[in-house]
Amino acid sequence: MPGMGLTEEPGRRWPRPRALARSRRVRWTAVVLVVAGLLTWGLAPSDDAPYPRGRISFSTGVGTGVYALYGKLLKPPIERELPGVRVDLVPSEGSVENVRRVATGKTTLTVAAADAVAAYTGPGRERLRACARLYDDYVQLVVEKDSPVRTVADLRGRRVGVGQAESGVRLLSERVLRAAGLDPQRDVSPRYLGIDTAPTALRRGELDAFFWSGGLPTARLARYSEEFELRLVPLGHLVEAMREQGGPEGGSYYRQATIPRDAYPEMVQRDAVVSTISVPNLLVTTDQTDPALMERLTRAVIDNRDEIGNKVHAAQQLDLRTAIYTAPLPLHEGSERYYRSVKP
Repeated sequence: MPGMGLTEEPGRRWPRPRALARSRRVRWTAVVLVVAGLLTWGLAPSDDAPYPRGRISFSTGVGTGVYALYGKLLKPPIERELPGVRVDLVPSEGSVENVRRVATGKTTLTVAAADAVAAYTGPGRERLRACARLYDDYVQLVVEKDSPVRTVADLRGRRVGVGQAESGVRLLSERVLRAAGLDPQRDVSPRYLGIDTAPTALRRGELDAFFWSGGLPTARLARYSEEFELRLVPLGHLVEAMREQGGPEGGSYYRQATIPRDAYPEMVQRDAVVSTISVPNLLVTTDQTDPALMERLTRAVIDNRDEIGNKVHAAQQLDLRTAIYTAPLPLHEGSERYYRSVKP
């Protein structure tokens, strides 16, 4: 009867109700599988995602410093785990120069101290992104063992190595001097020397003291301490004044810390520690760097921590639980993708 169920046109067989039900189930099953597949693809690690091949540049530091050694040791795993990518290591004076280079597109990647990143207000600041929090630097004020300098205030009128002109050491040393009530230009005679030259200048009597900031131990400093007698001056009591100078951004990254005897057995008395100030280091790039490349590069950094840590002891601090704390910079999109893929 018209209007009552299905009718058959001449020469055409209509599917029976059960056949229609099966057909609908098949179609819905196919839709569900496609959607599930898309969701799984979106959540799965994207190691196979295409990334640009070619050269990337890594701004490091002075030749005998921790940044330079870290970059040298990180280069092989990056090139091994990102086929077609080559890493060019570019020496620098330190964090201040490193941040400026990356922000302005002169280099792709760098290591820089968080306070130097926070202090940078130049071109490209808004493009800066972090890949990981790597390890902490420790501020070290070095004098000869029999030096009359016992506190930072005792540096008044003396020749002081304050780090190279565009280094994070200079930023830190000047803040330490101000925290102790000294003007970095008028109350001391500043010498813009890095860890590659300052120990020799101290030994020759051309300096009365020098500042250094690096992971523990810094190999060059450890070697010098074995050759002639050195001492570390305590700095930890100045941390609050340091925070005030850095303002709401730069000052929040300073922490009171200690240098244990096993870092420098020749410089720290037996069963003693030296109080100091620490600041975290970040692996930095910009939002212009390809996300797939940065995802794989971040994986290479994390997966090769132990290999690098065998020669750069500070690199052993790198940990998935803390690597994501990269203030003052947001995580790069690709690095964030990696951390989400390995989240338990």
